[in-house]
Amino acid sequence: MAKAQLMDFDEALEMFEPVMGFEVHVELNTKTKMFSPAANPAALENHGAAPNTLVAPVDMGLPGAMPVVNEEAIRSSISLGLALGCSIAPSSRFARKNYFYPDLGKNYQISQFDEPIAFEGSVEIELSDGTIIQLPIERAHMEEDAGKLTHMGGSTGRIQGAEYSLVDYNRAGVPLVEIVTKPIYGGEHRSPEIAKAYVSTIRDIVRSLGISEARMELGNLRCDANVSLRPRGAEKLGTRTETKNVNSMRSVERAVKYEIQRQAAILASGGTITQETRHWHEDTGTTSPGRPKSDADDYRYFPEPDLLPVAPSIELIDSLRAALPEPPVARRRRLKIAWDFTDLDFQSVVNGGVLAEVEATIDAGASPAAARKWWTGEITRIANAENREPSELVSPSHIAQLQELIDEGTLNDKLARQVLEGLIAGEGTPQEIVDARGLAVVSDDGPLIAAIDEALQSQPDVLAKIRDGKVQAAGAVIGAVMKAMRGQADAARVRELVLERAAG
Repeated sequence: MAKAQLMDFDEALEMFEPVMGFEVHVELNTKTKMFSPAANPAALENHGAAPNTLVAPVDMGLPGAMPVVNEEAIRSSISLGLALGCSIAPSSRFARKNYFYPDLGKNYQISQFDEPIAFEGSVEIELSDGTIIQLPIERAHMEEDAGKLTHMGGSTGRIQGAEYSLVDYNRAGVPLVEIVTKPIYGGEHRSPEIAKAYVSTIRDIVRSLGISEARMELGNLRCDANVSLRPRGAEKLGTRTETKNVNSMRSVERAVKYEIQRQAAILASGGTITQETRHWHEDTGTTSPGRPKSDADDYRYFPEPDLLPVAPSIELIDSLRAALPEPPVARRRRLKIAWDFTDLDFQSVVNGGVLAEVEATIDAGASPAAARKWWTGEITRIANAENREPSELVSPSHIAQLQELIDEGTLNDKLARQVLEGLIAGEGTPQEIVDARGLAVVSDDGPLIAAIDEALQSQPDVLAKIRDGKVQAAGAVIGAVMKAMRGQADAARVRELVLERAAG
């Protein structure tokens, strides 16, 4: 496939106005699926289940199998709609969305069409410089997920070139809420940043509600990014593309920027944009064509005849509204004050996408400064090098335990980094890794004094300098001792002992 031509980003925005829209799918963590009693693989304890083991007749599309609505999924959907500032429909209903689904046995998806459970809302997002923007929400509707296809025999893992495909119905029927924005205008140069901030805000909302793990790397949260361009001064919207299932905050930002540059190059050369889905390739930072994008008429929606309308009581809606957590922007302001962070320190946490991880690490016992240091420092460095999300590497509870070992003197910073490597490799808890690798700081003065005496004997000139009052010369001895102890010594204690020995 020929490599797409890209226009310089700034040049593209001189010629064209970007218009965006987002469809974010949230997998709910209910114990069972949307319309069947089968266990829900989106619940944390069911991750990694063997293929086709979390299924029921409804999920397989077997004849005569009848759907039954999951009450908890309804409650979660209402809570999410309220958190998005939406109105809750007094009556909403499910519809059949028809086209060939190789990974849905009944060949249609139960979704909602013209009667969604939540509609007409807005969500407040905060950009890196503290700018607050309101983004309009068109609707949030309930539906079921499809299964998963694994394409075998090809070199890319995609259907093109594959010899055959395997289907896993575990995910078929997982409860979803799809959040659809209205067209977003005025983003201009900040459009990619707005995309990232929006998806990050949705993640924060669903996590605070406790209705989803919202881990993009596991597919709990999936974003389809719609991008179109129109010439400056034009009123008619351009043809949009829909980049599917982008699986990290960083990728959402990159995908939007790439599509702006790609579409601008095509339009500037006199070409036209095809209305289609596109696939994001993390390794190359590019998109490729998927399938022509269908409009609503193509899906032949009609009311689901096997399910009654959903009519939540006013009392239920009011009770769920009263239980809503604080909005993400307000929460950030509160945490910044509570943690006594500077604007720069707090923004490093937000921009790194690790606010939830830092908060959880502090809740597990670490100091705010230590939690920020780990998540915005070494963990983020490793995540960037491996092109992964920081949350994929290690848990907040383990980081809090690791910091506790530092605070109590069991580890120094150098040894702690080795323990972090073990945590990422899955070698156990911090204490288990310390024990298995023999990484604890040597706390007995005996071995330290022996190493100091050896270093002093081998560097008599250093000893003389120290005795002449040139205390900084002790650094050479300290370095030799730390090397001899393989880093398993407290440098401050070594310094104390060096000065004591020199004075004696």
